[in-house]
Amino acid sequence: MIRSMSMRNFYKRNILSLHFKTNLPILSMPQNNAQQQVLIIKLGALGDFIQALGPMAAIRKHHPNAHITILTTKPFEKLAENSNYCDEIWLDERPKFFQWKKWRSLKNSLNTENFTRVYDLQNNDRTSFYFKLFKKPRPEWIGIAKGASHRNTSKERTKGQAFDGHAMTLGLAGINNIEIDPLLWMKADVSNFGLTDKYALIVPGSAPQHPYKRWSSDRYTTICNELISKGVQPVLIGTESESEITTAIHEECDGALNLTGKTSLEHIAVLARNAQLALGNDTGPMHIIAPTGCPSVILFSKHSNPVRHAPKGNRVKTLQVDDMEDMSLGMVSMAIAEYL
Repeated sequence: MIRSMSMRNFYKRNILSLHFKTNLPILSMPQNNAQQQVLIIKLGALGDFIQALGPMAAIRKHHPNAHITILTTKPFEKLAENSNYCDEIWLDERPKFFQWKKWRSLKNSLNTENFTRVYDLQNNDRTSFYFKLFKKPRPEWIGIAKGASHRNTSKERTKGQAFDGHAMTLGLAGINNIEIDPLLWMKADVSNFGLTDKYALIVPGSAPQHPYKRWSSDRYTTICNELISKGVQPVLIGTESESEITTAIHEECDGALNLTGKTSLEHIAVLARNAQLALGNDTGPMHIIAPTGCPSVILFSKHSNPVRHAPKGNRVKTLQVDDMEDMSLGMVSMAIAEYL
């Protein structure tokens, strides 16, 4: 069933600075005017959003008859929609402090929905300020905001991965047994990519502003040629901004399949499900790959802490050196050997 939106609501939502998504399947129809209204806040970034999906699923299960709204940002709208963990999506424009009209719109929107409970999975100063935008009596708030009904003040919350911190916080609200979301709802057609029966995902890039996260293309090339010698097809993935390094690898390893710029997040998840393994730097796609159960080896420099920033998955292995130039071929070859 598709939830429709009245013209009154349409007008209301479009004079606000929040955008409103309504073409989502209703997971539970209102039984009466007292239906519980739940808000989940998760604004970004990609890796953090992926780690929050398991907690979102647990919230959905905990509130089977509630109307759940997710407040997020534009890059994660499609993920939120396809997950089916919510009934509505609001897009936060993250107004600057001087954009008082947008702040007023956000405040009005938060206060007219009669939210009974808010799960803050962003847990930063910005979303703690959102707590203050609610008029008293405020809804139950699960997060770190001062004054929250279920406030997690433990220093342990940030010592590990974001997923573990969310699990700890949700436990305060009686939500336990939270599992990693294996992303089975992410669908895509990969039949035209030219995959062989055995292939490995190679993610040699990183965001352009973080070149220190990249292992050298020469060493990735050597690993790719080793994979080919073992009957495993290397599959290079990344965005167009990473094409320089993937092209360099492909030129020296023509047996590799170069899918740079050709894969959506959904493609990456589907590719990961059947891959022998994945090898990559500390970068976004690895956060999609690891939860699927694909054996994943992630390379870290001193600029990131794998204890906190590694992707969440059941078969994740991390290697760390101070400088990526010190990451030897032997270390990486040994790490991937058990998956071949």
